[in-house]
Amino acid sequence: MIYYPIFVDLRGRAVLIAGAGPVALRKALGLIEAGAKVTIVAPEAVPEIAGLHAKLVRRRYRASDLRGKFLVIAATNDRKVNAAIAARAKTLCILVNVADAPAECDFLVPARVRDGSLQIALSTGGENPRVAKAMRKSMESLLSQFREKIE
Repeated sequence: MIYYPIFVDLRGRAVLIAGAGPVALRKALGLIEAGAKVTIVAPEAVPEIAGLHAKLVRRRYRASDLRGKFLVIAATNDRKVNAAIAARAKTLCILVNVADAPAECDFLVPARVRDGSLQIALSTGGENPRVAKAMRKSMESLLSQFREKIE
Protein backbone atom coordinates (compact mmCIF):
# COMPACT_ATOMS: atom_id res chain seq x y z
CA MET A 1 0.00 0.00 0.00
CA ILE A 2 1.26 3.46 -0.87
CA TYR A 3 0.22 6.24 1.49
CA TYR A 4 -0.03 9.92 0.63
CA PRO A 5 2.21 11.85 3.04
CA ILE A 6 0.50 14.82 4.65
CA PHE A 7 0.99 17.15 7.60
CA VAL A 8 -2.37 18.05 9.20
CA ASP A 9 -3.28 21.14 11.22
CA LEU A 10 -4.89 19.71 14.37
CA ARG A 11 -5.08 22.96 16.35
CA GLY A 12 -8.39 22.94 18.18
CA ARG A 13 -9.59 19.75 16.53
CA ALA A 14 -11.34 17.13 18.66
CA VAL A 15 -9.40 13.86 18.85
CA LEU A 16 -10.28 10.67 20.69
CA ILE A 17 -7.77 8.16 21.98
CA ALA A 18 -9.33 4.89 23.15
CA GLY A 19 -6.87 3.30 25.55
CA ALA A 20 -4.43 4.80 28.04
CA GLY A 21 -1.36 2.59 28.02
CA PRO A 22 2.17 3.39 26.82
CA VAL A 23 1.17 3.45 23.13
CA ALA A 24 -1.74 5.79 23.82
CA LEU A 25 0.55 8.01 25.89
CA ARG A 26 3.03 8.31 23.01
CA LYS A 27 0.24 9.17 20.56
CA ALA A 28 -1.30 11.67 23.00
CA LEU A 29 1.97 13.54 23.45
CA GLY A 30 2.29 14.16 19.71
CA LEU A 31 -1.36 15.14 19.32
CA ILE A 32 -1.25 17.56 22.24
CA GLU A 33 1.97 19.06 20.90
CA ALA A 34 0.14 19.66 17.60
CA GLY A 35 -2.64 21.53 19.43
CA ALA A 36 -5.39 18.91 19.26
CA LYS A 37 -8.14 18.81 21.90
CA VAL A 38 -7.53 15.29 23.13
CA THR A 39 -10.00 13.09 24.99
CA ILE A 40 -8.67 9.80 26.33
CA VAL A 41 -11.15 7.06 27.23
CA ALA A 42 -10.00 4.04 29.24
CA PRO A 43 -10.91 2.33 32.50
CA GLU A 44 -7.26 2.38 33.60
CA ALA A 45 -4.35 4.63 32.64
CA VAL A 46 -0.58 4.73 32.98
CA PRO A 47 0.24 7.40 35.60
CA GLU A 48 1.72 9.83 33.05
CA ILE A 49 -1.66 10.18 31.31
CA ALA A 50 -3.09 12.05 34.30
CA GLY A 51 -0.49 14.82 33.88
CA LEU A 52 -1.34 15.54 30.25
CA HIS A 53 -3.29 18.48 28.91
CA ALA A 54 -6.11 16.14 27.88
CA LYS A 55 -9.52 15.09 29.13
CA LEU A 56 -9.35 11.64 30.75
CA VAL A 57 -12.58 9.65 30.98
CA ARG A 58 -12.10 6.53 33.13
CA ARG A 59 -14.42 4.00 31.56
CA ARG A 60 -14.59 1.66 28.59
CA TYR A 61 -14.98 3.06 25.06
CA ARG A 62 -18.53 3.66 23.81
CA ALA A 63 -19.54 4.23 20.19
CA SER A 64 -20.94 7.63 21.23
CA ASP A 65 -17.38 8.73 22.13
CA LEU A 66 -16.79 9.28 18.40
CA ARG A 67 -19.42 12.02 18.19
CA GLY A 68 -17.87 15.26 16.94
CA LYS A 69 -14.35 13.87 16.57
CA PHE A 70 -12.07 14.71 13.65
CA LEU A 71 -9.66 11.86 14.27
CA VAL A 72 -9.47 8.78 16.47
CA ILE A 73 -6.67 6.54 17.73
CA ALA A 74 -7.67 3.00 18.73
CA ALA A 75 -4.99 1.92 21.21
CA THR A 76 -6.77 -0.38 23.63
CA ASN A 77 -5.33 -3.76 24.56
CA ASP A 78 -8.40 -5.46 23.09
CA ARG A 79 -8.19 -6.41 19.39
CA LYS A 80 -11.98 -6.66 19.02
CA VAL A 81 -12.55 -3.20 20.53
CA ASN A 82 -9.90 -1.66 18.28
CA ALA A 83 -11.51 -3.27 15.22
CA ALA A 84 -14.96 -2.04 16.27
CA ILE A 85 -13.63 1.50 16.74
CA ALA A 86 -12.07 1.42 13.26
CA ALA A 87 -15.24 0.13 11.63
CA ARG A 88 -17.45 2.70 13.36
CA ALA A 89 -15.07 5.59 12.65
CA LYS A 90 -15.00 4.71 8.96
CA THR A 91 -18.80 4.74 8.74
CA LEU A 92 -18.74 8.25 10.27
CA CYS A 93 -15.91 9.43 7.95
CA ILE A 94 -13.59 10.00 10.92
CA LEU A 95 -9.91 9.39 10.26
CA VAL A 96 -8.73 6.40 12.31
CA ASN A 97 -5.40 4.93 13.34
CA VAL A 98 -5.40 1.47 14.90
CA ALA A 99 -2.26 0.91 16.93
CA ASP A 100 -2.18 -2.86 16.46
CA ALA A 101 -3.48 -3.21 12.88
CA PRO A 102 -2.03 -1.02 10.11
CA ALA A 103 -4.41 -2.58 7.56
CA GLU A 104 -7.36 -1.03 9.44
CA CYS A 105 -5.84 2.47 9.49
CA ASP A 106 -6.81 5.45 7.37
CA PHE A 107 -3.43 6.95 8.24
CA LEU A 108 -0.19 5.88 9.85
CA VAL A 109 1.78 7.88 12.39
CA PRO A 110 5.32 8.09 11.03
CA ALA A 111 8.57 8.04 12.91
CA ARG A 112 9.41 11.72 13.23
CA VAL A 113 12.45 13.91 13.67
CA ARG A 114 11.70 17.45 14.82
CA ASP A 115 13.93 20.47 15.23
CA GLY A 116 11.89 23.62 15.71
CA SER A 117 9.63 23.98 12.68
CA LEU A 118 11.61 21.42 10.68
CA GLN A 119 10.03 17.98 10.68
CA ILE A 120 11.14 14.86 8.87
CA ALA A 121 8.62 12.02 8.76
CA LEU A 122 9.59 8.43 8.00
CA SER A 123 7.29 5.53 7.26
CA THR A 124 7.54 1.92 6.13
CA GLY A 125 3.81 1.74 5.48
CA GLY A 126 3.36 -0.01 8.82
CA GLU A 127 5.39 -3.00 7.64
CA ASN A 128 8.60 -2.45 9.62
CA PRO A 129 8.45 0.00 12.54
CA ARG A 130 11.95 -1.04 13.66
CA VAL A 131 13.46 0.16 10.39
CA ALA A 132 11.59 3.46 10.69
CA LYS A 133 12.84 3.87 14.28
CA ALA A 134 16.44 3.15 13.21
CA MET A 135 16.14 5.62 10.33
CA ARG A 136 14.73 8.23 12.74
CA LYS A 137 17.79 7.85 14.96
CA SER A 138 20.08 8.17 11.94
CA MET A 139 18.23 11.29 10.77
CA GLU A 140 18.54 12.83 14.26
CA SER A 141 22.29 12.29 14.13
CA LEU A 142 22.51 13.66 10.59
CA LEU A 143 20.45 16.71 11.53
CA SER A 144 22.71 17.34 14.51
CA GLN A 145 25.79 17.18 12.27
CA PHE A 146 24.14 19.51 9.75
CA ARG A 147 23.21 21.99 12.48
CA GLU A 148 26.82 22.06 13.69
CA LYS A 149 28.06 22.87 10.18
CA ILE A 150 25.73 25.82 9.65
CA GLU A 151 26.14 27.38 13.10
